[in-house]
Amino acid sequence: MEISAGGRLEVRITAADVGKRVSVRSLTEHGHSGEKFTDTVGVLTSWDHGVLRITRKNGESVRIAETSLVAGKVVPSAPARRRGPAASWEELTRVAARAWPPVESERLGEWELRAAQGFTRRANSVLPLGDPGRPLDAALEKVRHWYAERGLPAYVQTATGAEGAQELLCAELERRGWVREVTAEVWVAAPAPVADATAEPSGVVLSREADEAWLARYRRKGVSEVALRVLTGGPSVWFATVPGDAGAPPAAIGRCVVDGRWAGFAAVEVDPDRRRQGLATAVMAALARQAMAEGASAAWLQVEQDNVAARAMYARMGFAPHHAYHHYRQPRNGSDSPMESAAPAGSGSS
Repeated sequence: MEISAGGRLEVRITAADVGKRVSVRSLTEHGHSGEKFTDTVGVLTSWDHGVLRITRKNGESVRIAETSLVAGKVVPSAPARRRGPAASWEELTRVAARAWPPVESERLGEWELRAAQGFTRRANSVLPLGDPGRPLDAALEKVRHWYAERGLPAYVQTATGAEGAQELLCAELERRGWVREVTAEVWVAAPAPVADATAEPSGVVLSREADEAWLARYRRKGVSEVALRVLTGGPSVWFATVPGDAGAPPAAIGRCVVDGRWAGFAAVEVDPDRRRQGLATAVMAALARQAMAEGASAAWLQVEQDNVAARAMYARMGFAPHHAYHHYRQPRNGSDSPMESAAPAGSGSS
């Protein structure tokens, strides 16, 4: 908190600091039991009618009454990364988009409208990187119309928690009634520790195709031709399989897309009866070795916030959070088509 020369806390932010990262302390309780305070750090996304809105790294929006402020200051735009390859959120977002391509897309200024007949939100959402070339309300109207023509609800994918990310856009969407339905995190690491997580992974079969056996383990049953186009799309795609018992689906699977220096991991799934046998680690290691052979020097994956087991495994491999991403859904009007729910953490399919 900002402390004056006299030793007192001071509020050193104003409405002119909207868009900057701030740290504030506010009074939350005042009574016989004494005063209680809370500290909030995030991007100041609005200051209207005596109320501040601060968006935290995870995308959570906090409202604070101006009258409850005890101290506040502008802080550096993002904390320094302590581990993992250096990258901007925009670079990673573009890499992730190429790893999970739609079957149809259209430009709206610098935005990209993406569709794949409802197979996953990422392939059926707007990627708003830059200026849509028109006022936001007009852009969102175009977005709603474009998805309605395809019988789909409109989603906008955003990022928070990194320098120059999209907290302001998130706040504008929420102000217009768009609802945040899914939040996950992008984690990064060097691929060498992933490749070395096990000894030479025996029993892991790599292929360029998602064959019937691989699809039999994939959590999305009855994969359509459109879904296969998404799964097999990307610069250099590899599928890993650990064969199961005779006549049974594989014991474990995984998918990796190599794109220049980046290797993206997704769809790591294990037979529930074979968990805690190191199969997911073996799949990741085999894919990492293949990616390094193609020149990859950095790795990324996506994991939902509540998948404790996956997060622990990825942390052991050296992965660390980079930023959060979200899918905002258009306001419901009772006529929207259902979208497939997000895949489990680490599947890379939400």
